[in-house]
Amino acid sequence: MLLQDILYSQGFGTRRICAGLVQQGRVRVRERGSHVDVVCTDATQKFDTQDLMMNIQGVGWPYHAKAYLVLNKPAGFECSQKPSAHPSIYTLLPAPLRQRPSKSAVAGVQAIGRLDQDTTGLLLLSDDGQFIHRMSSPKKRMPKIYQVTTKHPVTAQQVQRLLDGVVLDDDPRPVRAADCAQIGECRLDLTLTEGKYHQVKRMLAAVGNRVEGLHRSRIGALELPADLEPGQWRWLGADELGLLQG
Repeated sequence: MLLQDILYSQGFGTRRICAGLVQQGRVRVRERGSHVDVVCTDATQKFDTQDLMMNIQGVGWPYHAKAYLVLNKPAGFECSQKPSAHPSIYTLLPAPLRQRPSKSAVAGVQAIGRLDQDTTGLLLLSDDGQFIHRMSSPKKRMPKIYQVTTKHPVTAQQVQRLLDGVVLDDDPRPVRAADCAQIGECRLDLTLTEGKYHQVKRMLAAVGNRVEGLHRSRIGALELPADLEPGQWRWLGADELGLLQG
């Protein structure tokens, strides 16, 4: 694959811009099995992309044909490209991830599902349309675990109602928690297999309580990495992708 095409695929600009970066000596490449970064000045030089590591303007960048990311979403950020009142989670990502070319109308990685601006925790992003569909499809019933802090003490009756199902104002079908474990007087671990607007908050309101804090800790078998601080992101490893793809 031509070096300028590799850089373009990773979101470093148009092919002309990428060729310019190479010609200016701003790109170093380390191929599989090598321990040395080599400065490249020929944008048409071909490379095997497997295990290819690049350094563009001093920033290390591993080649990924598709991007699969995990982000520890902090409070006060919206999961939108065009936020209304708070910063966008996309501002937490480096520019190449936001500019990766795509066959769809929107370039860059996309959040898989949304968390409210005051909700924290595990958020997945990708530019793989099939992966996004598979992860977000209601038919897959992918379990998501939320750590819920409530305003009032949780009762056994409230837990049972969440498990039995509550009716929300926009859907006559009862919405049930797949699991609900009380872990403190005002703390729940709530597992959902579907996603609706403000679902956790509305479910708790329907049983006579109120959400004061909400944190997503797990999707499927993938837990939020303990070493990922709020606002930080990283690439998902093959083993982590395996946990999501079952």
